[in-house]
Amino acid sequence: MTTTPPAADVTALFSDLATSFGFSRAAGACLGTIWRAAQAPSAEDLCTALGLSRSNVSVALKELRQAGLVQVARAPGTRRDFFVADPDPWALLRAALADRHRRELAPLTARLASLAAVAEPDPRIAALATMSAAAEDWMLRALRPDSADFAQMLAADRAEKKKKKHAREK
Repeated sequence: MTTTPPAADVTALFSDLATSFGFSRAAGACLGTIWRAAQAPSAEDLCTALGLSRSNVSVALKELRQAGLVQVARAPGTRRDFFVADPDPWALLRAALADRHRRELAPLTARLASLAAVAEPDPRIAALATMSAAAEDWMLRALRPDSADFAQMLAADRAEKKKKKHAREK
């Protein structure tokens, strides 16, 4: 018999994971609650469920919408916004990584490229710029496929690592 973990445990897990991806704990708590909800919650529902202020929930929802992790859904006959998240965890991971790329890796790569483009560049900076550009290219290729392809790609990488580890142990 399997049991479902309590909602509070899932919300706490999402809060902890959120900080690893550059989001606030409140955004993680909101995402966990939205992702797990049977019916799309409103901002007021999130305030009540999480014990957060309206302003904290509003800022968290803005973070999540900008990252593409949640979308607004309207219910007929109401003026309230309700929030939904893709139920596929691979889609959530892709969206979080794409947002992290947009916010952090792409600007860093651009800065490094401009530092390496000076008349007499430091060879270490040029090498760093090359490495950053290669990492950005890899990430963009990895984020391009749909979530099923993304999951398959990560599973293949994981299987390859297991093969290498098993070969080393022999």
